[in-house]
Amino acid sequence: QVQVVESGGGSVQAGGSLTLTCTASGTDFSTENVAWHRQAPGEQRELVASVTGGGSRIHVDSAKGRFTIFRDIDKNAVYLTMNTLKVEDTAVYYCHVYSRRGSDWGQGTQVIVSS
Repeated sequence: QVQVVESGGGSVQAGGSLTLTCTASGTDFSTENVAWHRQAPGEQRELVASVTGGGSRIHVDSAKGRFTIFRDIDKNAVYLTMNTLKVEDTAVYYCHVYSRRGSDWGQGTQVIVSS
Protein backbone atom coordinates (compact mmCIF):
# COMPACT_ATOMS: atom_id res chain seq x y z
CA GLN A 1 0.00 0.00 0.00
CA VAL A 2 1.35 3.37 -1.02
CA GLN A 3 0.92 6.35 1.26
CA VAL A 4 1.66 9.80 -0.06
CA VAL A 5 2.40 12.68 2.29
CA GLU A 6 2.88 16.36 1.46
CA SER A 7 4.45 18.92 3.75
CA GLY A 8 5.89 22.40 3.66
CA GLY A 9 2.81 24.52 3.10
CA GLY A 10 2.19 27.68 5.04
CA SER A 11 1.39 31.37 4.88
CA VAL A 12 3.72 33.79 3.15
CA GLN A 13 3.56 37.27 1.74
CA ALA A 14 3.54 37.88 -1.97
CA GLY A 15 7.05 37.66 -3.34
CA GLY A 16 8.07 35.05 -0.81
CA SER A 17 9.14 31.45 -1.26
CA LEU A 18 8.13 28.01 -0.06
CA THR A 19 9.35 24.50 -0.75
CA LEU A 20 6.84 21.67 -0.67
CA THR A 21 7.90 18.10 -0.06
CA CYS A 22 6.24 14.90 -1.25
CA THR A 23 7.22 11.56 0.19
CA ALA A 24 5.70 8.15 -0.29
CA SER A 25 6.01 4.89 1.55
CA GLY A 26 5.57 1.59 -0.23
CA THR A 27 7.07 2.61 -3.55
CA ASP A 28 10.22 3.94 -5.15
CA PHE A 29 10.16 7.32 -6.88
CA SER A 30 12.68 6.12 -9.45
CA THR A 31 9.88 3.99 -10.89
CA GLU A 32 7.02 6.45 -10.42
CA ASN A 33 5.75 9.55 -12.11
CA VAL A 34 5.13 12.32 -9.59
CA ALA A 35 3.07 15.42 -10.17
CA TRP A 36 2.16 18.45 -8.11
CA HIS A 37 -1.38 19.73 -8.57
CA ARG A 38 -3.21 22.54 -6.83
CA GLN A 39 -6.79 23.45 -6.16
CA ALA A 40 -7.88 26.95 -5.28
CA PRO A 41 -11.22 27.59 -3.54
CA GLY A 42 -14.05 27.17 -6.02
CA GLU A 43 -11.70 26.05 -8.76
CA GLN A 44 -10.86 22.72 -10.35
CA ARG A 45 -7.66 20.92 -9.50
CA GLU A 46 -4.91 21.78 -11.96
CA LEU A 47 -1.48 20.46 -12.79
CA VAL A 48 1.49 22.57 -11.71
CA ALA A 49 4.53 20.43 -12.52
CA SER A 50 5.54 16.81 -12.93
CA VAL A 51 8.57 14.56 -13.11
CA THR A 52 8.59 11.13 -14.72
CA GLY A 53 10.29 8.03 -13.41
CA GLY A 54 12.99 8.71 -16.00
CA GLY A 55 13.53 12.22 -14.66
CA SER A 56 11.85 14.28 -17.38
CA ARG A 57 10.19 17.38 -15.98
CA ILE A 58 7.45 19.69 -17.12
CA HIS A 59 6.15 22.92 -15.62
CA VAL A 60 2.91 24.51 -16.71
CA ASP A 61 3.05 28.06 -18.04
CA SER A 62 1.93 29.67 -14.77
CA ALA A 63 4.80 27.93 -12.97
CA LYS A 64 7.61 28.46 -15.47
CA GLY A 65 10.36 30.67 -14.16
CA ARG A 66 9.00 30.64 -10.60
CA PHE A 67 8.45 27.00 -9.60
CA THR A 68 10.84 24.09 -9.91
CA ILE A 69 10.10 20.43 -9.40
CA PHE A 70 12.97 18.14 -8.56
CA ARG A 71 13.43 14.80 -6.91
CA ASP A 72 15.94 13.20 -4.58
CA ILE A 73 16.03 9.48 -5.30
CA ASP A 74 18.15 8.76 -2.22
CA LYS A 75 15.54 10.37 0.01
CA ASN A 76 12.62 9.10 -2.10
CA ALA A 77 11.22 12.61 -2.16
CA VAL A 78 9.98 15.10 -4.73
CA TYR A 79 10.10 18.80 -4.02
CA LEU A 80 8.36 21.81 -5.45
CA THR A 81 10.29 25.00 -4.88
CA MET A 82 8.09 28.04 -5.33
CA ASN A 83 9.59 31.50 -5.65
CA THR A 84 8.07 34.92 -6.25
CA LEU A 85 4.75 33.68 -4.94
CA LYS A 86 1.60 35.52 -5.96
CA VAL A 87 -1.76 35.84 -4.25
CA GLU A 88 -3.23 33.70 -7.02
CA ASP A 89 -0.93 30.84 -6.03
CA THR A 90 -3.08 30.38 -2.92
CA ALA A 91 -4.40 26.82 -3.03
CA VAL A 92 -4.17 23.37 -1.57
CA TYR A 93 -1.24 21.62 -3.21
CA TYR A 94 -1.47 17.89 -3.82
CA CYS A 95 1.13 15.30 -4.72
CA HIS A 96 0.08 12.61 -7.17
CA VAL A 97 2.17 9.44 -7.51
CA TYR A 98 1.29 7.20 -10.43
CA SER A 99 2.58 4.45 -12.68
CA ARG A 100 1.36 1.16 -14.11
CA ARG A 101 1.24 0.04 -10.47
CA GLY A 102 -1.58 2.44 -9.73
CA SER A 103 -2.34 5.98 -8.64
CA ASP A 104 -2.23 7.61 -5.21
CA TRP A 105 -2.84 11.11 -3.91
CA GLY A 106 -1.79 12.79 -0.73
CA GLN A 107 -4.08 14.77 1.53
CA GLY A 108 -2.69 18.10 0.38
CA THR A 109 -0.85 20.98 1.99
CA GLN A 110 -2.27 24.49 2.19
CA VAL A 111 -0.41 27.44 0.71
CA ILE A 112 -1.71 30.92 1.49
CA VAL A 113 -0.13 33.94 -0.16
CA SER A 114 -1.16 37.33 1.17
CA SER A 115 -0.68 40.75 -0.39
